[in-house]
Amino acid sequence: MTTEDQNQQDMADAWADALAEQDQELDVQAVALEELPGAGTKLSKAENEKLDAIMDIPVTISMEVGRAQISIRNLLQLNQGSVVELDRIAGEPLDVMVNGTLIAHGEVVVVNDKFGIRLTDVISQTERIKKLK
Repeated sequence: MTTEDQNQQDMADAWADALAEQDQELDVQAVALEELPGAGTKLSKAENEKLDAIMDIPVTISMEVGRAQISIRNLLQLNQGSVVELDRIAGEPLDVMVNGTLIAHGEVVVVNDKFGIRLTDVISQTERIKKLK
């Protein structure tokens, strides 16, 4: 095993330990999920090829802490140390956006001095479609 492989394994172990520790603190309980329609069915070769064609398309994922509207005059006056008040209170979940579309809410976690996000609520496809109207 190379040093890089060992480092990746150590990082994966650290994340797993941190998430397990947080689950213990939160008294997390498993939820029974119903089977998705079509889950477990084999895809045809043509369907697999179509799916493979989109699997490597890059998407932009971003986490949004909050938003603020300010005038250009105030924007130009910002400098190091300036504080911009956001439309959220401290401790509120972050918005997880994919290509500008809200897909989930989450909370910040820190493992080995690196930031990550744990998804706490995933927006259903039906809800996302309703927001488009």
